[in-house]
Amino acid sequence: MLPTDQASIPPNQPSWAQYPERGSTAMLRVITWISMKLGRRQARVILHLIAGYFLLFAPTARRSSRAYLTRVLGRPAHIWQIYRHFLTFSATIHDRVDLLNNRFDLFDIHVHQLEAIDTAVAAGQGVLLLGAHLGSFEVLRGVGQRHPPGPRVVMVMYEQNAQRLNAMLSAINPMAEQNIIPPGRMDSMIRVQEELENGALVGLLGDRSFGKEKVQSITFLGKPALWPSGPFRMAVILRRPIFFMVGLHTGPGKYEIFLEQLADFTEVERDEREAVVHRAMEKYVSLLEKYCHMAPYNWFNFFDFWQ
Repeated sequence: MLPTDQASIPPNQPSWAQYPERGSTAMLRVITWISMKLGRRQARVILHLIAGYFLLFAPTARRSSRAYLTRVLGRPAHIWQIYRHFLTFSATIHDRVDLLNNRFDLFDIHVHQLEAIDTAVAAGQGVLLLGAHLGSFEVLRGVGQRHPPGPRVVMVMYEQNAQRLNAMLSAINPMAEQNIIPPGRMDSMIRVQEELENGALVGLLGDRSFGKEKVQSITFLGKPALWPSGPFRMAVILRRPIFFMVGLHTGPGKYEIFLEQLADFTEVERDEREAVVHRAMEKYVSLLEKYCHMAPYNWFNFFDFWQ
């Protein structure tokens, strides 16, 4: 029997939305200032101090990092591994400044399995890309650069828990804020459909649920976790294929992008939808496990993911 959608996390139960992103107050502002005012080489040195700040003064994030690393590494995480985890996170925020300014010349970006979406992009057809808080989703823009002038890149993302971060990033690149579609609004689906019809790359994150969004329980790194089914149901309604995408940070200025089709919902019968959605969700979680093992310090959900 296939599991059916459950109600989302109750309002009185802890969830990712109840943990403010610490960097959006002070540290992300510092990282942004450093990235804009100093050279990339000098800024990378200071990132070590910022990682130390997270290690010392972010106990919730520290505990969450330890719990995740213990699972993905298969052994108790050491303090230096937690530090490395925070350093990788700081580095991707630092890189985000230049990525939003389209300074791809500063990066070494390799795209794997590009043929998965190459035909659609070259033909000007829109593509749904599903990622996670794993690595950098901003390098998605690097895929579009393979087809100059490149398709429009649009993100479907929640604004509530990152408003201050978005404000800082829009100050860096005013156009970036305009390329965000908040989910859950009356016109959200229509806007996504319009962007796809105009050939855009539409990116979504599938590892966090919000509000009354339906979820399914699927085992991740050895323990059940709740996953939103919304992105997959959007693909069903729009009758579009949906692709997995991850941009792993592999070193200073270096990223590896991996693409893989999760499911094709263009011709799915109504009575098959639940089974196809569930299989696609299981494949999505399986791919997340694969790439977490490949690049364990790229996981940026600093809260109790398995609660």
